[in-house]
Amino acid sequence: MSSQPKLRYSVEEYLALDCEADYKSEYVASEIFAMGGASPKHVLITGNTAGELRNRLRDTNCQVYSADLRIQAEKGDAYHYPDIAVVCGKPEYMEGRKDTVSNPLIIVEVLSPATRSYDRGDKFASYRRIATLREYILIAQEACHVEHFVRTEGGWEFTEIEDCQGNLIVPTLGIAIPLTEIYAKVEFLED
Repeated sequence: MSSQPKLRYSVEEYLALDCEADYKSEYVASEIFAMGGASPKHVLITGNTAGELRNRLRDTNCQVYSADLRIQAEKGDAYHYPDIAVVCGKPEYMEGRKDTVSNPLIIVEVLSPATRSYDRGDKFASYRRIATLREYILIAQEACHVEHFVRTEGGWEFTEIEDCQGNLIVPTLGIAIPLTEIYAKVEFLED
């Protein structure tokens, strides 16, 4: 039995392919990974969360970006499309490009069954190499459940929120978002 060799791409090849493609893809260690579509719950939670962030940050120097903004991680060895990225101050773009930002302060991912392990593992490891990143927020779509990582002097502090009446406290931005707003109009299946 033979296996297909892994295709390897340079950053330049990836960026050229990604800009011309009808779909988004991420780049990690010379490999390209196509991104699949999202469920209606995923899209609703992402929209709710981005909207709440925008409302709370309206009068600040922070911008909230949706899943269409490419983030450069690991100094050119990884490129991702997070569900939401918050950049405060002037965006820092990859040299020679205005479509790839390298200075997110907050990244939010809505977990999907197919990607939840990757979002918690290798993708978070890649994001941790972004010097400006201060918070990483993972939001479940099957139940009220938020995993929240905050960078501290000693590493990353982890908290969980499982109460639908709870609040997501974002200390870096000095804001709180009720989970009832994050999960507004999301229907969970009964057991």
